[in-house]
Amino acid sequence: MSYLRTFLPWILFAVLPSGSWQWAALAALGVAVAVVVGQLRAGAGPDALIIEIGSAVFFAVLAVIAFADPHSGVHAYTGALSSGMLAVIAGISLAVGKPFTLGIAKRTTPREYWTAEPFLRVNNVITSVWTAAFAVTAGVLTAVAHAGHAHSALATVLQIAGFAVPMVFTVRYVARVQAAAAAR
Repeated sequence: MSYLRTFLPWILFAVLPSGSWQWAALAALGVAVAVVVGQLRAGAGPDALIIEIGSAVFFAVLAVIAFADPHSGVHAYTGALSSGMLAVIAGISLAVGKPFTLGIAKRTTPREYWTAEPFLRVNNVITSVWTAAFAVTAGVLTAVAHAGHAHSALATVLQIAGFAVPMVFTVRYVARVQAAAAAR
């Protein structure tokens, strides 16, 4: 559920009709702000909301661009830009030693494990996979947009896969690591 909440603005933006991209960006911004506010009220710190805060910033900028020039060339590349921005946010979180998945994992992991090397290593691996998936998705969506199919069923399927593949990896990898720890 945490990953769904984290990526809800992006998913919403991807599935709303592309013909009204201004309103889709505004809706995604509204959801991103609601998620950030809700999580802050629930006690999450800003360091646990890296993707969520980055989402709010991205959709604020995108909404301004979309309303200022609804026919902007940016529109054709919104899918690629979305995945690219997520890759940048996730990559920066790795580079500064605060993988974005830590904030999500801490919500369901007892505090005594938060600084343990295996916990940190698992989150580095998971965040690396998400980062790579976002980067690959951004590249593929750029090619699809350049070919004139930016808002096609293919682009939608690719965006969904860009979230589904790392999500499935995360669930399976965590289960495998937990099973191995339980066996020791």
